[in-house]
Amino acid sequence: MPAAPEPAASAPPPPPAAYVPPPREAPSTSSPAGTEDASVGDLVKELSEQSSTLARQEMRLAQLEVQEKAKRAGVAVGVFAAAGIAAFFGVAALLVAAVAVLDTTLVTWFSAAIVGVVLLVIAGVAALAGKKQIEQATPPVPEQAIGSVKRDVETVKSSAKH
Repeated sequence: MPAAPEPAASAPPPPPAAYVPPPREAPSTSSPAGTEDASVGDLVKELSEQSSTLARQEMRLAQLEVQEKAKRAGVAVGVFAAAGIAAFFGVAALLVAAVAVLDTTLVTWFSAAIVGVVLLVIAGVAALAGKKQIEQATPPVPEQAIGSVKRDVETVKSSAKH
C-alpha cells in the first residue's frame, strides 16, 4: 500500500511589513463640486483636507518607525545582557584558574586571598575613576554655555557704556 504523501511544510510567515501609506491620488484638475472652475473656497477646503490627511499619515509613519526602532533596541539590550552574563561567568572561571595556578606553589587559602586582594584593588581604581567621571558630569548644568552667555552680556554692557 503506498504511503500517504507527507504534508507540505508551510513557509514561515513573512516578517511584519512596515507601514506603507495609501497611494496618493493625483491632484484633480476639476473642483470638488464637479465644475471646471473651482472656487477659492473649494480649493482651500481641498488643501486643508489633503494637508490633514498627509499630516496624519506622516505621524503614523513616524510612530511605526519609532516602534520598530524600539523593538530593535529591546533585542539589542537582551543580547548585551546575555553577553554580560557570559562575560561574568568567564571572568569567574579565569579567577578560579588563577587561584589554581597559585595553588601549585602556595596553599589554597593564600592563593584565593591574593586573587581577592588584586580584585579589590581593581575595584577601588575603577570606583575612583567612576567618582571622577560623576564629579565632571554633575551638576547637569551647561556651565560652559552659561559662562559664554555671561561673557557676552559683559561685552554688550561694556560696549553700551562707551
